[in-house]
Amino acid sequence: MNTGSNKPGEAAVAADRTGTDEATAERALGSRAPEFVKARRALHLSWQVGVFIVGLAVVVAGIIMLPLPGPGWVVIFGGMAIWATEFVWAQLVLRWTKRKVTEAAQRALDPRVRRRNIILTSIGVVIIAVLAGIYLWKFGLEMPWKIKDQ
Repeated sequence: MNTGSNKPGEAAVAADRTGTDEATAERALGSRAPEFVKARRALHLSWQVGVFIVGLAVVVAGIIMLPLPGPGWVVIFGGMAIWATEFVWAQLVLRWTKRKVTEAAQRALDPRVRRRNIILTSIGVVIIAVLAGIYLWKFGLEMPWKIKDQ
């Protein structure tokens, strides 16, 4: 394969990149720390502790955002992605999550499922409109806490 370079290593890299998305999805598990960090045990351990603390802070912030305003799940998965740069278990959890989200997206694009969701949403909107109409017919535009006994 001609890559436009005389360097021998580039042909193999270019050949690997022509594969499917599965090849890129199945990246090697393990630490992505720089080589000089991996070479020294104490430095690598402190690197892992730092990554764990930063990831933990982001995950805790996401958990706090679940009941409060904010993108809680996005932040939690961001913290998991931080952990995945260093820990194999987080990489495996993210792979599993990505696979499940992709499967759910494919199911949601199924025409029968979309039709069912549109029908259920329409029924829900009609029910809410009927309830709002009954409320307005009976009480007018007064708020519930200002309604006198009738």
